[in-house]
Amino acid sequence: MRASNRNADELRPIEFIRSYTKHAEGSVLVKCGDTHVICNASIEENVPSFLKGKGQGWVTAEYGMLPRSTSSRMGRESSRGKQSGRTQEIQRLIGRSLRAIIDLKKLGERTIFIDCDVIQADGGTRTASISGSYVALHDAIEFLLSNKKITESPIIDSIAAISAGIKGADILLDLDYSEDSECDTDMNFVMTGKGSFVEIQGTAEGIPFTKDEMDQLTNVASKGIQSIINIQSEALDKKP
Repeated sequence: MRASNRNADELRPIEFIRSYTKHAEGSVLVKCGDTHVICNASIEENVPSFLKGKGQGWVTAEYGMLPRSTSSRMGRESSRGKQSGRTQEIQRLIGRSLRAIIDLKKLGERTIFIDCDVIQADGGTRTASISGSYVALHDAIEFLLSNKKITESPIIDSIAAISAGIKGADILLDLDYSEDSECDTDMNFVMTGKGSFVEIQGTAEGIPFTKDEMDQLTNVASKGIQSIINIQSEALDKKP
């Protein structure tokens, strides 16, 4: 039993609160334990210059942590004049993940911007952002359909993400900050509802991991992601 009173292969409590803000076409507050992220999806009727005239749309993401989302205040990146490498890497990951499950041609020449703002962090902010962004993206697509901007949903699959790691002899699912900061191996998995991988990020912080341990991490993450996708589906079945 872990410090959070979870079994090794147990997720933190996860909740998707839809229509969280008033103005965005898709808006979700995702809660993964004590990690809380607001994911807003905004639609603009244009595309980046490299896509103009190509008959397809674009999905992109921005990510940020609010100054008091952690135990001590961090300065806003805008006040420093540039984004950190971590921020750029995470928002690119979110964008890649969402584009993997959408037919951009069916979206038409428009862009969906996903803004992920971490209001409280306790590990797994990037994975929570991906899982929450999918629900926000889904609601933005429903907005397009209901307003007859498109006639067919461009979403071809669901997507979610989770972390897993090795701490001592234990394979742990859904690491909180205390576990993430002390584990020997930390991995992030992004997978579709059909079980295909979009991305795997992994690092041995201490002892190198074996292929058998990699297989164990993959298996426990796959089960965890399927559970998240089921929770996403339940949230989307409810009227916001």
